[in-house]
Amino acid sequence: MSIIDQLNEVLESRKKQHPKESYVSSLYAAGTDKILQKIGEEATEVVIAGKEASSDPSAKPALVGEVADLWFHSMVLLCHLDLSANDVLEELNNRFGVGGHDEKAQRS
Repeated sequence: MSIIDQLNEVLESRKKQHPKESYVSSLYAAGTDKILQKIGEEATEVVIAGKEASSDPSAKPALVGEVADLWFHSMVLLCHLDLSANDVLEELNNRFGVGGHDEKAQRS
């Protein structure tokens, strides 16, 4: 089982827990807006860490950590909305081999 599958299972199980028992459960209880706020915060931290890592290679581990936080909170949102990372992986798989300009034109 991949780490993505393991996280999907954990995130789904947190829907059944009391918000005081789990950070993820507390996000679910706070609702979509709170989860989106966390994603915005994490995205901003990725931008800052990416800027630092572009000029200082020793900052690359911090960037990896911030991207992990962003991915995690994105997975929380997906699960909250009855989706999963596998839905995103399927979409990426569908796009694989299609040039970026072509893929964007298909969305229009």
